[in-house]
Amino acid sequence: MKKLTSWTLAFLAGSLFVALLAFRDDKSVTTPQKDSITAISMQPEIPERMDFAGEAVPLDRWDVKERLDRELLFNYYNKPHILYIIKLSNRYFPLIEERLKANGVPDDFKYLCVAESALIDNAISKAGAVGFWQFMPATAPSYNLSVNQQVDHRYDLRRSTDAACVYFKQAYAKFGSWTAAAASYNCGMGGYNGNATFQQTKHYYDLQLPEETSRYMFRILTFKHLLSNAEALGFKLAKEDLYEPVPSREVTVTKSVPDLAAFAISEGTTYKTLRLMNPWIRGRSLSVAAGSTVTLKLPLK
Repeated sequence: MKKLTSWTLAFLAGSLFVALLAFRDDKSVTTPQKDSITAISMQPEIPERMDFAGEAVPLDRWDVKERLDRELLFNYYNKPHILYIIKLSNRYFPLIEERLKANGVPDDFKYLCVAESALIDNAISKAGAVGFWQFMPATAPSYNLSVNQQVDHRYDLRRSTDAACVYFKQAYAKFGSWTAAAASYNCGMGGYNGNATFQQTKHYYDLQLPEETSRYMFRILTFKHLLSNAEALGFKLAKEDLYEPVPSREVTVTKSVPDLAAFAISEGTTYKTLRLMNPWIRGRSLSVAAGSTVTLKLPLK
């Protein structure tokens, strides 16, 4: 019995020695690859020149450059977030671009929409702002967006983009700069004007502003840089991975619909699909005023 035990111990010791040798030779286990370390710690390159709506960003100033660097670092390494935005942009940017152009607002404002909601149609802030452009419930009616138990047009991409354009043009007329107009979307025209009056300048990059507004334009610029140069920066997606606009048909409703579930079934779809394709519908019924019409999107038959 003693002899057997000694042999067993010798065998186990030898096996352990072989395993340790194998472990030492396996560099992938003991030491991270140099390339992996480099990739993780790589500094994303800061563009030499940038503009917003044709207005130059003064990147020759240390404070401006460092503020852009901060937002670039935080977002560049949040790759799942950026990849998801790229997928969504393929679906939503065409309509946003169309409405910006139709309203005479520079195309770069689509990146403000990304900064506001990440292009998530049902985005809701802690303060109660909702939708692509994050309108507050009290502000929405001033921009012709209905908010009630049945409908909330803040969730309607076309309507809310047109509403945002009204704001941008008002702010541009007040401040004489698209950059200031964009920044004021975060703190309000009154908030921006109060700071500009006290500091005797309307120039965004010269103003001491609340922290969120101070970072706001640099977040917008970061999304512009990352999305405009996505493939070169390593955010690569195959065409089939992008989200396409959902094929739809339009149905004009001329009278109130007391039961939207029954209506959806009669149109060959479901209430859930009706809500997904018309996120601005918030209730189970839909009122249509006499002489008015409402257009709904439904799946193709």
